Amino acid sequence: MMNSAAMDEADEICASCGVPAGDDIKSKNCNACKLAAVECQKNHRSQHNAREGPLTAELHDELLFKQPESSHLGDCPICFIPIPLDPKKIYAINSCCCKPICDGCYYAWTLMENTKKTCPFCRTSVPETQAEADRNYMKRIEAGDPVAMRQMGANRKYYDGDYSSAFEYLTMAAKLGDAEAHNQLSIMYLKGKGVEKDEKMEIYHLEKAAIAGHHLARYNLAMHEGGNGRYERAVKHLIISANLGHDGSIQKLKESYKDGHVSKEDFAAALRAYQAAMVAMKSPQREAAEAARR
Repeated sequence: MMNSAAMDEADEICASCGVPAGDDIKSKNCNACKLAAVECQKNHRSQHNAREGPLTAELHDELLFKQPESSHLGDCPICFIPIPLDPKKIYAINSCCCKPICDGCYYAWTLMENTKKTCPFCRTSVPETQAEADRNYMKRIEAGDPVAMRQMGANRKYYDGDYSSAFEYLTMAAKLGDAEAHNQLSIMYLKGKGVEKDEKMEIYHLEKAAIAGHHLARYNLAMHEGGNGRYERAVKHLIISANLGHDGSIQKLKESYKDGHVSKEDFAAALRAYQAAMVAMKSPQREAAEAARR
């Protein structure tokens, strides 16, 4: 049996020419071989690039249509239950810690004595003015918090009409992997706010957001694909977002099933996954918070 050191050495060999990677040969991944020496790529470019186009598209779709483990919102850091996707079931992001708190936990916190002016997660005082909140955001931004960057870009600069600053903050957050920042950038490229309208960049950011579990970005990709007659791809997007618990996607899947674009088995499976996701998002505290809002 080959030992681990030998296996590592075997992995460090170019599959195209057999040249091993070493101190004097730089190596990097390529699509034609697991590990290819840069010099080999230069000398045998046709071998390394022959499969670049189709394989790149194949790998791209494999990543794009992989079901995320959860939505981009994740779990509430207090109750550890998935945060609902329904925008009516609000949740809060305080500038002090930038943690998304579900409405159930926030409501339960306000019912306790002497807690109404403090954050339920970090227990610090909630800012009383926008200026104080902005100072908190800037501290978080300096610490490299992508949520704070996104909040400053989308909720402050964008709505103030400062689109160039909004784009700058959102780009910073997107580079750190923030799904909502990618989604907001797609909107800016769609509307031409702060940037030139660019459909390719719009789709690029939608895909980045969708891969990270953003249900609305995934839904918008489905609408884009369906509008271009690519119904199979549209259905794949809808199934993924429906599995996350997105109402709009399960409704569109129902319409697609009636139109013959979705099989009975696929629709039934998506419906079961949607229902399971909805159940997973429920809690007595959230039901109490919803009742209090009525």
